Amino acid sequence: MPLDNLSKTSISTTDAPAAIGPYSQAVRVGDTLYTSGQIPIDPATGNLVPGGIAEQTTRVLDNLKAVLTAAGLDLAHVVKTTVFLKDLADFAAMNAIYAKYFAPEGVVAPARSTVQVAALPKDSLVEIECIAKGPSAF
Repeated sequence: MPLDNLSKTSISTTDAPAAIGPYSQAVRVGDTLYTSGQIPIDPATGNLVPGGIAEQTTRVLDNLKAVLTAAGLDLAHVVKTTVFLKDLADFAAMNAIYAKYFAPEGVVAPARSTVQVAALPKDSLVEIECIAKGPSAF
């Protein structure tokens, strides 16, 4: 593989929460994009969105969508997601929102892993990361 295809490019946008540590919102390597996990922070205020799992999942997916857009991609390019839930009892409610974003009629849903974790940053209920595949000239 040519060296250019192995180079890492950082992706960032003000339409998603800024990285608050030594990481990128996303990194492009060749035609693959790896996003950092997004939590339900409103990028305009820097605060956790009010509400429960439905509101938080919506904000997380809007944040992921913004990062993908900054990279020239959309949700249809996502091939794998990892969902971190504070409580697996929230799975059905999260899944209902998730399906609207990732599995509208006629779209192949990405592969997914979902795990319950002891805690998430800012005591959020959900965090989601993804891997997306762009066109080879991406």
